Amino acid sequence: MKYYDELIGKAKCHAVRVETNKEHGKGVISNRKFAEGDLILKDEVLVAAQHSSNKVVARKSTIADCDWEAVHSLLCTGKNASSLQRDALIKFNEHAHRTNDIFILAAKVIAFTILRYRRMKVLSFDGSKQPIVLNSKVESNLSLLLEAWKPFAMGFKRRWWDCIALPDDVDSCDEISFRMQIRDLAFASLQLLKEAIFDDECAPLFSLEIYGHIIGMFELNNLDLVVASPVEDYFIYIDDLPLDEKEEAEKLTRPLLDALGDDYSICCQGTAFFPIQSCMNHSCCPNAKAFKREEDKDGQAVIIADRPISPGEEITISYIDEGLPYDERQALLADYGFKCCCPKCKKEQVLR
Repeated sequence: MKYYDELIGKAKCHAVRVETNKEHGKGVISNRKFAEGDLILKDEVLVAAQHSSNKVVARKSTIADCDWEAVHSLLCTGKNASSLQRDALIKFNEHAHRTNDIFILAAKVIAFTILRYRRMKVLSFDGSKQPIVLNSKVESNLSLLLEAWKPFAMGFKRRWWDCIALPDDVDSCDEISFRMQIRDLAFASLQLLKEAIFDDECAPLFSLEIYGHIIGMFELNNLDLVVASPVEDYFIYIDDLPLDEKEEAEKLTRPLLDALGDDYSICCQGTAFFPIQSCMNHSCCPNAKAFKREEDKDGQAVIIADRPISPGEEITISYIDEGLPYDERQALLADYGFKCCCPKCKKEQVLR
């Protein structure tokens, strides 16, 4: 659990720890007492993608710079990209927007890993380009790639076509055919991505098996991401300027505001993977919840205590609407690959 210890230390959320257990694999445990409504942790996003139907015209520079270093420099379709790479990426993005935005997230995972691998490879050499000996042996490219992959290797994953929920309009007798179609869809997406950013040294990342597990990770562990509109922040900033500066600025901003109408205040919405939050197990009677408070305007996952929590108690959240009847809850949770045996489910099962 060294990886999670480092994450928790970086996030300064020492009130929790991640532990392994035989029943669930991993879980988040409380290190102290929490009262109802207390903040348990704020988890930094690892990778995220904005919904294509919710694009905005501005981004905060600090977020953009961070995203460029971690992911976007490899997925850029702007002037910095070669024409061949740009054309291939445009085809990949168009396919994702037509079919499923989850492919954008998968591409970001692969790009994140490749760029992390390249940075680690540079750091593994000294000025004379000689390998530095770590742990009494020379790090191979594969070991560096595995280290670069570690943030995602920790996430629980099943292949996308195995874990995706069967739509209501698909008969159970057609399930095998449906899942093969999903597999073929992922294969088509992967081929487009390979044409754009394939790296020989990172070839294992471009196998259909890995791609399917990456997408499955998001299918099972993603959390909705909502960030306050940076466009609204900008107009609020203009509104707070001294009167003479405000009047001058509004000569430029007023036409933009009129063109946007009420859309200027729409929050940025997307899907994201949060490494610590993804370790939280499900319960139909959870003691915590993901909840955005008024002051939480960044893209972090905010976990709040839903009732008093004791030291040593596992922190759980609900993956579904826990207010649903027993059978409906179990059917939804089957898509996650388990049957819930929380106290609420055990009690309701006895009463059936």
